[in-house]
Amino acid sequence: MALLHVDFFSETLGLSCNMDVILPQPTTRQIGMDGAKAAGPYKTLYLLHGLSDDHTIWQRRTSIERYVSTLPLAVVMPAVNRSFYCDQDRGLRYFTFVADELPALCQSWFPLSAAREDNFAAGLSMGGYGTWELALQQPQRFAALVPICGGLTVDWTDRRPSMVAHSVVSAPDPFAEAARRLKDVPVWIFHGGKDDVVPPAQSRRMDAALKQAGGDVRYTEFPDANHNSWDPAYATPGLWTWLFQQHR
Repeated sequence: MALLHVDFFSETLGLSCNMDVILPQPTTRQIGMDGAKAAGPYKTLYLLHGLSDDHTIWQRRTSIERYVSTLPLAVVMPAVNRSFYCDQDRGLRYFTFVADELPALCQSWFPLSAAREDNFAAGLSMGGYGTWELALQQPQRFAALVPICGGLTVDWTDRRPSMVAHSVVSAPDPFAEAARRLKDVPVWIFHGGKDDVVPPAQSRRMDAALKQAGGDVRYTEFPDANHNSWDPAYATPGLWTWLFQQHR
């Protein structure tokens, strides 16, 4: 496994950007960690950070490198500041950057597959919201989603204004509309039962809506966890096997 720290320029944003990228490496002599043995092009997980974090948070709060070390999987972790992964009315086009420019750049630099069955999205908190938004606008791009503590509609009360995923904001029931669009995309939702930032009711409601629509959805709630379900989610038995079984 190789961890790359990448500095590059975004034409979409008009500024220099950062991301971390994990790439498989077929190691045999590394003590305590095996390396992936498959050749590229690799499956790719776009892993999205939360509101108060940046692209480096996944190495500091989780064991993501260890979890994927034996998999033919690349992990792309971009920095997007406090953008909510949205194209801003009077600001920068972060959704266009993450959804379109970033994959194109990564696939030009690294041996990554562009096929739908080889691309996944995941994220925590604001990154969970971004995961929903990416898939809602481009469901044909992703084989599976793993949102963690991320609501489809986010009410930040006194912290931030309420936000609803742009692509379903005008629907009478955003959850039902989201489920209709995503019923063919497998989803594994994680949430902390004591989350006081994004209430777990958000994920419970999305789980129910997807099941009602006939979607392929799993929901795991950690009863004693707050808005900190980073490592428990990725350490969940069967998660990575489930992710690699998605071929839609």
